[in-house]
Amino acid sequence: MKLLKNKYLLFLIRIILGFIFIYAGIEKISDPEGFALSISNYRLLPIWTVNIFAITLPWIELIAGLLLLFGILVKENSSIILFFLCVFTIAVIISLFRGLNIECGCFGKGNQIGLLKLTENLLMIIGAVILTFFGSDYFKITGKD
Repeated sequence: MKLLKNKYLLFLIRIILGFIFIYAGIEKISDPEGFALSISNYRLLPIWTVNIFAITLPWIELIAGLLLLFGILVKENSSIILFFLCVFTIAVIISLFRGLNIECGCFGKGNQIGLLKLTENLLMIIGAVILTFFGSDYFKITGKD
């Protein structure tokens, strides 16, 4: 339990998750049409909601990632990222059970869903859970968390 409160471990998790979500958000923002296609390939949402998600989701990812990177409202932004990761993971699991062979839409093109994607998501979920509960006030921009 003491390891989970280590300020350097928490800082490392915060930086890694922050950069991952910044990168993912930028990739999706740069190709909203491709991201909309990735969303629709899951066949989980009504078609009229796809563009709304394709436009808003990447900006939320980018902002949450930036705020996490700079140590601003770490627990809150970790909770947002945790929520997204859980939704993404559920979508991947459903798609795997349905036998879909699609790209996940995570970081642009070429990332297929599968066990590797599930493992990546589960590791990020663990990191987000740790940050949600313990926060990270090491090397942050603001005075209070």
